[in-house]
Amino acid sequence: MSGAGGTGPVRVGVIGAGVISTEYLRNLTRFPDLDVRAVGDLDEERARAQAAAFGVPRGGSVPEVLENEEIELVVNLTVPQAHVDVALQAIGAGKHVWNEKPIGLDRDGTRKLLDAARASGLRVATAPDTFLGPGIQTARRLVESGAIGTPLTALTLLQSPGPESWHPNPDFLFQDGAGPLFDLGPYYLTALAQLLGPVAQVSAVTSKARAVRTVGSGPRAGQQFDVTVPTHVAAIYRYAGGASAQCLFSFDSAVKRRTIEISGTEGTIAVPDPNTFAGEIVVHRMDGDVVTTPAVPAPATRGTGVLELARAVRAGRPERASGELGEHVLDVMISTIEAADRGTPVDVATTVEVAPALPEDWDPAARTLEQ
Repeated sequence: MSGAGGTGPVRVGVIGAGVISTEYLRNLTRFPDLDVRAVGDLDEERARAQAAAFGVPRGGSVPEVLENEEIELVVNLTVPQAHVDVALQAIGAGKHVWNEKPIGLDRDGTRKLLDAARASGLRVATAPDTFLGPGIQTARRLVESGAIGTPLTALTLLQSPGPESWHPNPDFLFQDGAGPLFDLGPYYLTALAQLLGPVAQVSAVTSKARAVRTVGSGPRAGQQFDVTVPTHVAAIYRYAGGASAQCLFSFDSAVKRRTIEISGTEGTIAVPDPNTFAGEIVVHRMDGDVVTTPAVPAPATRGTGVLELARAVRAGRPERASGELGEHVLDVMISTIEAADRGTPVDVATTVEVAPALPEDWDPAARTLEQ
């Protein structure tokens, strides 16, 4: 972890001007503690258009962002295959990094990135940052307050027919680095880490309902594509603290479910969809009482983790959406596939120290860094 450095709003550069950059830029440009200085992309015209749309001073090439000495923190919104390479370039340029999920695609590349950052005294943090929203944070505070007693087990269900019916280019979601586990699993596994800690061991089975799927909408509707990864993953995770979780990640179900529940000695808490920042929380007590915490609107969405990282850099404290957390979640997912392929439990080599919950008065719209 690098120490505190600099003063005033943290100066940010964004690399990757694709669809997701719109939501990021909408938030990053309105956080008083951030100062977005540039947008870069392989498509320089697209980067200039995004910069102009959000009042960012500069838009252009990727090197223009990396070589800009003003910029302290790079937000890496490139495709997953480029995450490690672009992040390493940013570290080499002396900048902290926020990676969109996943932090990397394999253990070796991810470890190389984190080692490079540590050697340079820089930070790497990673999506998802949904767990920083009021939904998961409120649920965590309830669990830590004893609302369900000692947490013992968890159940998560992510079920749908798959995204090919509505996504105009769904091929990549059914290929290496995706599927229901790698595409959406990070939201569930990151949320569970906040509530149960690190995973120690996994057992799993996988299956694939169809080897070929069909694009259901857009100009490619009717085209077929190959499915190269499991589309149904059922896993049992044993946590280092003694708890366990049964998790289902499936693109093979006609029934749609997004469930995450934690059961303890005194009750069960139904947690909001971890792919969102907010939502209703319901605590079912063993004595029959049911207590509902209404949904509190999220003050911000994508990019909240960038802000939390920036404030952590200035304060010289650990960031919550750390690279180590992202590495552990990636390791858990890779271990899940290995356990299914081998037909035996797999020990998870990595661990992580989960950072404390956010203070209840944490406000992304506040100005906390002096000009």
